[in-house]
Amino acid sequence: MSQRLKIFLRTFVVAVLIAVVPLLVAKYSLENHAEMRAREEVRAAAARFIERAEQALGDGVSTLQALTNDGSVTCLPEHRIAMSQAVRKSAFIQGIGLVDANGVPMCSTPERTLSGDAIMPVYRENSAVVGLGLLDQSFAGVHVAVVSWHVGNGIRLIAEIAAPAISIDPGPDYLRAHRRVEVRLSRDVIWLTMGGESAMPSGERMITELQRSKRYPIEATVVVPVSASIPLVSDLKMIAAVAAGGFAVLFIAVALWMSWRPDQAAEDEFIAAISKGEFIPYYQPVMDIDTGGLIGCEVLIRWRRPDGTIVSPGQFMTYAETSGHIFEMTRIMMRKTCEEVGDLYSRNPDMKLSVNLFAGHFDDREIIDDIIDIYGPSQIRYQQIVVEVTERQPLKNLETARKIIAEMQALGLRVALDDVGTGHGGLAYLQKLGIDIIKIDKMFIDTLGGDDSTSTIVDTLVELAGNLGMGIIAEGVEQIEQIHCLRELGVSAAQGYIFAPPLPGNLYIELAEALSAGKNRALAAESRKALGASVGDFFGGLGEDEPEENEDRDATAA
Repeated sequence: MSQRLKIFLRTFVVAVLIAVVPLLVAKYSLENHAEMRAREEVRAAAARFIERAEQALGDGVSTLQALTNDGSVTCLPEHRIAMSQAVRKSAFIQGIGLVDANGVPMCSTPERTLSGDAIMPVYRENSAVVGLGLLDQSFAGVHVAVVSWHVGNGIRLIAEIAAPAISIDPGPDYLRAHRRVEVRLSRDVIWLTMGGESAMPSGERMITELQRSKRYPIEATVVVPVSASIPLVSDLKMIAAVAAGGFAVLFIAVALWMSWRPDQAAEDEFIAAISKGEFIPYYQPVMDIDTGGLIGCEVLIRWRRPDGTIVSPGQFMTYAETSGHIFEMTRIMMRKTCEEVGDLYSRNPDMKLSVNLFAGHFDDREIIDDIIDIYGPSQIRYQQIVVEVTERQPLKNLETARKIIAEMQALGLRVALDDVGTGHGGLAYLQKLGIDIIKIDKMFIDTLGGDDSTSTIVDTLVELAGNLGMGIIAEGVEQIEQIHCLRELGVSAAQGYIFAPPLPGNLYIELAEALSAGKNRALAAESRKALGASVGDFFGGLGEDEPEENEDRDATAA
């Protein structure tokens, strides 16, 4: 072995040692940071469950107290009317009634068949005025909670807290698929269970956070495996950066880069897909369910590979957002809408086009420049554009976001809050951002018609939108019964698979032109073949039995 080779090998070994130690330290530091961050998220999620449970139970207690103070504590018709009014006003209560000293129901609102079986424990002289319990009814792992209020002689007013009241889904996406949640009334009675043991890897360290209510005997436990936090530090460029610092470390970094070629190839493939125009818009129609007219559409992104296969956004959007590619992809979507449906929208000035933005778009006003550059010279007017901001992702700075939204509205755009009731912002977004339109999440629409509490929530959102001068759109409509319920609640704009799935540009244009030309019966026949008889019947009935509605409401809804 030559001396030069020996020197090279010794240098290489030293370089490896110099590089490996910082890399190991960096790995430990990054994973420790990720675990701490995940623990903070888990703690916040547990606190959110406690907060929501306290809101629901507090609403039940205050409602029963108000009925007691008013003297509405019997099964007389006028008292049951007062109970019914209280149910309608509450966002969390699905029913109010009376039980006797043995816990047997005496009457209830809404009315139900009384079986004579006890649903509450026997009243005892030393029992507290307010009591908590659970019914056998459950919904997706959540039991119906009961708040009781003693009104005398062992008789108690009870309020049933709807199961969806605490069926929230807080926390970031990277933890949701791996977590297990339990909310308990006292330590032995489980109110909510979310996730399962199957999601917990055996033998792995867990992050466990327990939060207790200071007002009620409630505790929430959220558990996730430590490995669920790794995606926070999965960007290998962070690890590679630690290795920078001297010739030896740079040498090892190059070697590591060579070993990471598969990930680099994936990044190259994504960039190539953007440059080749493989990301395309699909359009899901938004319908006026009173008239059958087309209000507009929501633009949804799809990845069409060279072989023609379509990749849904769930498989690439997280990467697109975390890598920053989402900004260019959004610009591509906006340009393609101008190319594909610009002529259609120029001929239909009342038609709306909804474009989805993510939280990062509201960090600075670059999105304003993009909208002006792309839509300014296009055939699509600013007044036809609706931008949607989701509630599932927190906005970094509400004040900055408010200024950007105000600029959009000054141009003539309208702003919709998507996924209402499922994420971070809630009423704060409605109050502070100047939102124009509320979009009711599919979670509430799925149980519409079969769950009184859901109807109450939707009714509350409709009333709130009306009071604030906002439009309202229902998402994820899939059943004809849901359409009837939405009509009764005063919602006139909706989208979902019962009308049409997201469509490529040419099919959306055909649909729009068919509806514009008054070809509802031809559309109904095609709908029966593609989507089932109920859709065809729905469109077939429109234009024949349904009266024309005020066009101003169409404008408000979209």
